[in-house]
Amino acid sequence: MRSHSVETRQAALTLLRGGARNADVARALNVPVGTIGYWLHLDRAGRGESPGPHRPECPRCHNRPLDETAYAYLLALYLGDGHVIRYSGHRVPSLMITCSDAWPGLMDACEAAMRAVFPDNAVCRVRRSGCHNVKVYSKHLWCLFPQHGPGRKHERRIVLEPWQARIVEARPWEFLRGLVHSDGCRVTNWTTRLVGGERKRYEYPRYFFTNRSADIRRLYCEALDRVGVAWRVTRRGAEPYNVSVARGASVALMDAHIGAKF
Repeated sequence: MRSHSVETRQAALTLLRGGARNADVARALNVPVGTIGYWLHLDRAGRGESPGPHRPECPRCHNRPLDETAYAYLLALYLGDGHVIRYSGHRVPSLMITCSDAWPGLMDACEAAMRAVFPDNAVCRVRRSGCHNVKVYSKHLWCLFPQHGPGRKHERRIVLEPWQARIVEARPWEFLRGLVHSDGCRVTNWTTRLVGGERKRYEYPRYFFTNRSADIRRLYCEALDRVGVAWRVTRRGAEPYNVSVARGASVALMDAHIGAKF
């Protein structure tokens, strides 16, 4: 390993403090550019100009402000189509939300929410067949998503922490929007009616939310109650399966705050 004299290092710092580029100093003194960069970093740190490596802070561990509107939406996406996982050999877990390519606006909204909740972390999209996984890596994912655990969500209890419940209660429409965007849809149903002795086709809009977890369905229904939306549960066989919103006034409320996927 080649060593450099104190004089060479001092000459480099004099040039760098004068505004010279790292590469130019490296060529002038015949010193590797990485060494020049390291000397510059130590010099700045010693003078208090560089605090060292930046470590993203956590709203739960460090009391960093949390964008609660974005969090309510992202939490709902996680409950529907997301999971927190740490792959073998990775030191940091990732939050991954699977978004269909059929809804590019939804994918953009998911990414925007991730960036708002994790402003210091990089967000990426990983292409899969017919969809993208929107991902963010953070050591504090388990702080913000304590519902993580082994197995499928509908096979374990899903209960919000008190601080999460407070956010969801304060921002029910964002939470509902995330649940509809993940496991819900707005459809047009039809039926027939006798009008003047003639049977005619009648169409009406309807929202469905489908999730096998009784706990997640309960969170959805509680949020609907909070905003005054009427709902009922439909079954697949003997098993509760869908939550339906079909009354005109309630559908109009959902349309005003959520609307169809895009």
